[in-house]
Amino acid sequence: MAKITAAEVNKLRKTTGAGMMDCKKALVEAEGDFDKAIEILRKKGQKVAANRADRDSTEGAVIAKVNDAKNKGVIVSLNCETDFVGKNETFVSLAHELAELALSASSKEDLLAKDFNGITVQEKLTEQTGVIGEKIEIGDFRVLEAPFVGSYIHAGNKIGVLTGLSQSADGAEVVAKDVAMQAAAMNPVALNEDGVDQSVIDKEIEIAKDQLRQEGKPEEMLDNIAKGKIKRFFKDNTLVNQAFIKDNKKSVSDYVKTLGDVSVVAFERVALG
Repeated sequence: MAKITAAEVNKLRKTTGAGMMDCKKALVEAEGDFDKAIEILRKKGQKVAANRADRDSTEGAVIAKVNDAKNKGVIVSLNCETDFVGKNETFVSLAHELAELALSASSKEDLLAKDFNGITVQEKLTEQTGVIGEKIEIGDFRVLEAPFVGSYIHAGNKIGVLTGLSQSADGAEVVAKDVAMQAAAMNPVALNEDGVDQSVIDKEIEIAKDQLRQEGKPEEMLDNIAKGKIKRFFKDNTLVNQAFIKDNKKSVSDYVKTLGDVSVVAFERVALG
């Protein structure tokens, strides 16, 4: 039997993130062969992944990142099964690494196929499933490109938001982040009226009419009153029309215009659960 040193065990632990005892067992099984020990740990991860494939992974970490040019951002949700793992420093660090890698990816599938220290991202997730003992997967992947992109990650990595502005300007970073914070807090259904699905509008009109009927309003008045309620719905639920949370005397659109001829052109919001 090959003699396994503490230094070898520690090296394998740092390389794979696996526990000390798991690393020692893998090295013993591999008779001291480092690469074979890594393969053994990866196979263990595949077995755990197969056993947990049907589990819900609704916890984790949502990370939003923007490139150096400030014209492209990504949101990556690295999901796991429990809040305990989702708050783990090593897990959150992995989520940040994957988000950084995602800045050069075009889709979730592209990200999963990318190289991560000699293995693919998908293989890394399988490996970590074996290490942690929970289902680990990329839950959501969003890309936003605009003349200027800002980001915000809500406390605890539960919500990530990207906002795109029509152009860069002095103070754009602060404004884009403020708008991202707005979207995190208020969860708008769309950027503006044009972005609201017609089915949502129809549903809101029907709800408004039902409420008016219950209040005893005449049928011939319902359409006009419902239209007024829809305008209120747009004001409350579309990002650029919402009252700005830091100064509710202004709309978000008005706040952004403090930069000059600038507007919000897009946003992406990802939340756990």
